[in-house]
Amino acid sequence: MIVDHAFTASERQAVYRVISERRDMRRFLPGATVPEEVLARLLQAAHAAPSVGLMQPWRFIRITDDRLRERIHALVDQERALTARALGPRGEEFLALKVEGILECAELLVVALGEGRDAHIFGRRTLPQMDLASVSCAIQNLWLAARSEGLGMGWVSLFDPGALAALLNLPDDAEPVAILCLGPVPEFPDRPALELDGWAFARPLSEFVSENGWAVANDR
Repeated sequence: MIVDHAFTASERQAVYRVISERRDMRRFLPGATVPEEVLARLLQAAHAAPSVGLMQPWRFIRITDDRLRERIHALVDQERALTARALGPRGEEFLALKVEGILECAELLVVALGEGRDAHIFGRRTLPQMDLASVSCAIQNLWLAARSEGLGMGWVSLFDPGALAALLNLPDDAEPVAILCLGPVPEFPDRPALELDGWAFARPLSEFVSENGWAVANDR
């Protein structure tokens, strides 16, 4: 007997729609809020993510102190300048981009790799980075759940991990991996922001799928 475990057509459509319409958001509605029950649902969705060896390496730090938010923004601004310098000829173009909404978003979260990860061997003996992969799954869950709630989210990676860890009093073996800006947004663009800004353009799926081995690109 074959059991059909598929969702209904309308349920499947909703899943694919939220994946398609997820965006990395940088612009938020100032003064807006996220209801506590909605934030709780989003964090529970993140916590439901798969993790290698069921290690659950994620830690979520909610930033509610305005002064601390400003200090986090200052760290990001420092790294923004250093990134622009490292980009050389594209530095000025990069500085013209809006890359975060830390001061405007309704909720600010820092996601970190938790302490004691070296004790987890299952799935990490040859691939220790699977702890980071697991945290990334949690962030993606949160991102998709936020979009389904009509909220935008942006992943900020412009920061010095050591400086942010010190600012938030993380244990020595914990590591921040993401600053997440979350909240109501004025709109969801139909394309990624970096495409709209002319910074980069997504390539088609066909360039990323091969069979039975690594595909060699055709000479052009």
